[in-house]
Amino acid sequence: MERPVTEADLTFEHVPETDQSFENALAKARAGERLTVDDAIELLTTGSDSDGIDRARKEQVLETADRRRAEVVGEEVTFVANLNNNVTTACNVGCLFCNFKDAAHTFERGADVETAGFTKTPAESREAVAGAVNRGIYEVTSVSGLHPAFALDEEHLEILDAHPNPKEVNYKPPERYATDPGTYAEQLSAMSVDDVHVHSMTPEEGYHARRGTDWSYEEVYSRLKDAGLDTVPGTAAEILVDEVRDVICPGKITTDGWLEAMEAAANVGLGLTATIMYGHVENEAHRAMHLKRVRDLQERVDGAITEFVPLSFIHQNTPLFEHDVVTGGASTDEDELMIAVSRLFLDNIEHIQSSWVKYGDEQGLKMLSCGADDFMGTILSEEITKRAGGGYGEFRSVGEYVEMISSIGRVPVERSTDYETRRVIDPEHEKPPFGPELGPKADGTPLLTTDERRLSADD
Repeated sequence: MERPVTEADLTFEHVPETDQSFENALAKARAGERLTVDDAIELLTTGSDSDGIDRARKEQVLETADRRRAEVVGEEVTFVANLNNNVTTACNVGCLFCNFKDAAHTFERGADVETAGFTKTPAESREAVAGAVNRGIYEVTSVSGLHPAFALDEEHLEILDAHPNPKEVNYKPPERYATDPGTYAEQLSAMSVDDVHVHSMTPEEGYHARRGTDWSYEEVYSRLKDAGLDTVPGTAAEILVDEVRDVICPGKITTDGWLEAMEAAANVGLGLTATIMYGHVENEAHRAMHLKRVRDLQERVDGAITEFVPLSFIHQNTPLFEHDVVTGGASTDEDELMIAVSRLFLDNIEHIQSSWVKYGDEQGLKMLSCGADDFMGTILSEEITKRAGGGYGEFRSVGEYVEMISSIGRVPVERSTDYETRRVIDPEHEKPPFGPELGPKADGTPLLTTDERRLSADD
């Protein structure tokens, strides 16, 4: 039996070594010049000519990024009132960094092992979203596992049913499963309640929604748009360098495929976000290359990417950690530098997000002084509200946002998904309790009652 790859076995073509100096890279950043990949490597490493991160140099990078943030977006810190409605955890792609999915075969009728996950029907998704819209959300975010029964629409389902080798296209008919997830089109239509903004269908899901066909990504995303899709989350990016993807997600969409899908979505009029998932097997050269590919993409899509979201790898309970491919995630220093260099390098993307889910409250706030200006969303979850399944998400109230953002001397602003609609909240002149006001049915009422907040805090 072949021995699994471990951290000690990994060697990469791209390494964080440059002919540039940290001082020159920092000078360019301070002057507002467009940075190169080598510049980014120097800033991410605080000098590639020495081991470890130099704390004094790190602070210089952070200060430079914070000044740039103030110049670009001012003192506002934005957030969106949103719901996470992930349709299914069923997946059989086998990404080694993931601890969200559940093996797809455990969802089949008569499976020997009871699944630990969930699949929602379109009707159940609609019920969840409708309840959240009535509470005041602006956006529903939906990113799901690659369920083998998922098809784009009824036409796609017929094509997959007629495929001579369904296994080749990762397909099993819906009747094989205890719960039919419906089609992507049916789910998007179900979630399109009262003009709520639907943020869904990552490039990986777009790839899943065209398998077994010769459809272009433009065709796929055009159909999804017609079904109710508004914007595409640029997750599934991980690291946009194939030598890294070959280690952490060999069955997933390639770098070129991800970029092609994102460009196609923009071409049919859909807005985009972009991410990086770092802190696993990659090095600073890979991170810098990723930033360059995102910046180049933004040029091609004429500014369709509204925000960039650095996501620090959470290593616990992942196959990468369990198989000794990694021993941990990114350090706090690396997290801060990733935010800062994202701000300095991505001169054509206005908003950089700090993920309180990844960094925690205290460090998440610190990131707002390292170059970030957005603080995610409320992530209202109907699983928390109903206490169904014991918590598939977390929750941040509008009142907490106001208190936390104000505590660091910044201005809390509720925003739309595309950042075009904003509501500045002045805690000195507005009285609590605070609730959302931008959603189609929002009226300032808190998303959860006091009793519901207490229940979710106890989870």
